[in-house]
Amino acid sequence: MQNYKSIFRFLLLSVSIPIISINIAYAQQDSTASDSISVEDIRRQLQQEEREQGQQNESLSASQRTRTTATSRNPEISAIGDFRSLYTDAGDRNWDAYVQGIELNFSSAIDPYAKAEFYPVFEGEGGELNAKIEEVYLQTLSLPLNLQLKAGKFRQAFGRINTVHRHALPVIDVPIAYESFFGEALIDQGASLSWLIPNPKFYQELIIDVTRGAEESPLFAYSDNNQPQLMGHLKNFWDLSENSTLELGVSGALGDNELGEKTRIGGVDLTYKWKPIQFNTYQSFEWQTEFYFSEYEELPTQQINAWGMYSWMQYQLSKRWFVTGMYSYSEKPADRTFEEQAISATFGWYGTEFQKLEIGPKIRGGTGFSNATFSGLFRWVFVIGSHGAHQY
Repeated sequence: MQNYKSIFRFLLLSVSIPIISINIAYAQQDSTASDSISVEDIRRQLQQEEREQGQQNESLSASQRTRTTATSRNPEISAIGDFRSLYTDAGDRNWDAYVQGIELNFSSAIDPYAKAEFYPVFEGEGGELNAKIEEVYLQTLSLPLNLQLKAGKFRQAFGRINTVHRHALPVIDVPIAYESFFGEALIDQGASLSWLIPNPKFYQELIIDVTRGAEESPLFAYSDNNQPQLMGHLKNFWDLSENSTLELGVSGALGDNELGEKTRIGGVDLTYKWKPIQFNTYQSFEWQTEFYFSEYEELPTQQINAWGMYSWMQYQLSKRWFVTGMYSYSEKPADRTFEEQAISATFGWYGTEFQKLEIGPKIRGGTGFSNATFSGLFRWVFVIGSHGAHQY
């Protein structure tokens, strides 16, 4: 509309000036000055109107920029619910229904140099929901040399699934090996530096964590001897073909345990994924395996060696249906007598990325599945609000 007004004014000025000039040529000398002043007045008036209009446009643009900036600073907010039902043949009460947890996420870029993530959660325990802060950290966006720095409370990058929140796993229960070595998860407070290694052959990423010592961990504990907990993870990723990828990771961690002695743990993870480009909505396959090896010192000269592993395979049957089979074996880092294994299957219906339902059986027992217990599990996960992509 403003363009049309400008064109109209230009045409009006173009037509008016010749007409006034003709009148000046035939008018008396005393009226010539008056008509000339009128032409200049018209020109100045048009120029003044255009300047005022430009100022109004600049003011409007500034207001729009202010509103856009204010909107972009509002965090993305989501809530994820995890409802479960359980049947088991062990104990006096054979069934239960409960909310496993409600996870909130507040995510936002602070400025062009950093972003922040905030995860308050409500964990289900004994029919009650207990609030806690699972993660809260600041992360850089523009460091040189392919570096990225994270500081706060965060899931450490040990292995393949520790950084993945439970609702995003393709199995209802975490592997018993993971539970034995890390409990709920390996989460600590401190700083993490990642480096994207400039390797032209394949993708490589190195992560180093320096943290204060996990307070809720079977392996580690906070201590007063001024020794931080150290962790490293090297990720290697290959594109095998246009349809398949392979990832190999190596992890290690060192820190104090609850006895005031040292704990060392190493891990190896291997993940193969197949997703054909032509049928990527309807077909896929994933095989993921992890091994853990730990040394838990009871005394400087006495230690417990333990190991554990899990392996699962997931196959996509159709657009919305998935089936996952998993086997897991574990010793316990701080218990020489503990040995357990489990086998399970999970059938999942993924309605959209905002909702999924899963059901499946599980058998858990000791050596040779002695004293085995059977359970049937059901999970319904839903998402409200924005939902970011999960780590590949």
